Amino acid sequence: MASPHTTEPCPEQTISVANETYQGMELVQRGQWIRAAILGANDGLLSTTSLMLGIGAANDDKWSMILSGLAGAIAGACSMAVGEFVSVSTQRDIEQASKTDTGMQNDDDDHDKENTLPNPCKAASASALSFLCGAVVPLASAAFIEQHLIRIVVIAVVSSIALAVFGCFGACLGGSPVRISAARVLFGGWVAMAITYGLLKPFDRYHHGSDTD
Repeated sequence: MASPHTTEPCPEQTISVANETYQGMELVQRGQWIRAAILGANDGLLSTTSLMLGIGAANDDKWSMILSGLAGAIAGACSMAVGEFVSVSTQRDIEQASKTDTGMQNDDDDHDKENTLPNPCKAASASALSFLCGAVVPLASAAFIEQHLIRIVVIAVVSSIALAVFGCFGACLGGSPVRISAARVLFGGWVAMAITYGLLKPFDRYHHGSDTD
């Protein structure tokens, strides 16, 4: 009776599979970085725009809008960086603890997986930088316009265009329909701007009333 032959993978095949797995992990991680950057930029754009429009609804002064937007951009970037650092650090600790519990013995696999783990410092820096990049859009739009009403309109229009662009990029990365995603992001941005502007607009009367007194 013939004994069954067992085929063992050759070293070349093992290296090829390991390289393909590592490249696949790199692509996934790169896609996550790009997606996080777009979301951070969208967050910085919308939150700074809404804050500046809210201040503009209650105060006609240009520098009050710019300073409030700048303060919001810095505070938001710091908040995003801290949150991302804590989140990624926790994820890294969980993945490392999971590897330890399962008793993984392959040093080469451990090295490949270690390289694909997220870096908390890099994640925090990327998150803060993307938030600031998004916040630049409304700040730059307001810096060179003196008339209050025109400044409000320009900020809203330019920010709406940027929101649509970010929505298109996010849709291309995620494979979702571009028009639907862009419309969803744009509509959500309009709602946030309208709520902030509308809630603070009544304070404009008190501001002008205090000036006349």
